[in-house]
Amino acid sequence: MSLRPYVGEMPETAEGDRRIGHLLSRALRGADPARVSLLGFAVDQGVARNGGRIGAAQGPRALREQLFRMCPDARSYQPFVDLIEHTRDLGDLQASGDLERDQEALADVVAAELGRGSFVIVLGGGHETTYGHFLGYVKAGMTLSIQNIDAHADVRELKAGLGHSGSSFRQALEHPSRALQHYRVDGLQPTAVALTHLDFIAHHGGHAAFRADFRADTLFVPRGNHVLGTFCLDAVDGAFAPGVSAPSVDGLTPHEWFEAAYRAGRSQSVSSIDIVELCPRHDRDLQTVRLAARTVFEALRGLCERPHRESK
Repeated sequence: MSLRPYVGEMPETAEGDRRIGHLLSRALRGADPARVSLLGFAVDQGVARNGGRIGAAQGPRALREQLFRMCPDARSYQPFVDLIEHTRDLGDLQASGDLERDQEALADVVAAELGRGSFVIVLGGGHETTYGHFLGYVKAGMTLSIQNIDAHADVRELKAGLGHSGSSFRQALEHPSRALQHYRVDGLQPTAVALTHLDFIAHHGGHAAFRADFRADTLFVPRGNHVLGTFCLDAVDGAFAPGVSAPSVDGLTPHEWFEAAYRAGRSQSVSSIDIVELCPRHDRDLQTVRLAARTVFEALRGLCERPHRESK
């Protein structure tokens, strides 16, 4: 499975109106170290296996198209520009059609980038993305906690022995490496979570909280190991995020969602994040695509506030 670079047109702008895509286009050539690595996982085979609306495979390209047209944050301009100029877009992993093989390939790239000390942002793809993302930590020899923001617990049993978009965290919790030390999910919808799901999480020492109890200021707290943050767009209310595999009623507001993304970026314990379940074919006026791109923007904004060490 090889990496396919993103090729997209950028608007012509004045020199004083450079966009994120312009800054990335001249950044990090050769072996220069990256503070941030972007990686697309254009796969939604797990969504199909789980009976969801397919289309998330188009998520990475659509997200980039909007993200790269955004302005650097004018409120903290120079730190933001400096971060983008030390960000490398690795492109998309080319899917083979074999989900398990593709997840292993994603793990290889994630492990390599974590080993270089880069903050990894994976653009999904269905929520099966996160199992491959998790396997990157296993291959890197790292223990971790997972913070999931989601309408679903995604600890369902496998289907005919195969993983899917609703099983990622069961697979991670049961992985023989025992690399996953703690699983937390916030934003759950009561109509989408079985009691057996809550029991499974509790049995493994995890934490599950419903949308009514959501508080961004309790998220991404240090737990003594690396934290993988995963943002499932179906946690956001369907009025703001119609273009997902399973839209929510009474989901999170964009303000709550963006605050969580910002906190993930700012937290010293978070080593990587992913944004999943963006389904552009079901979107309305690019509403969900823009929300997904803004999620990455807010995480980058938080990263700007972290102290960082220059690579040797």
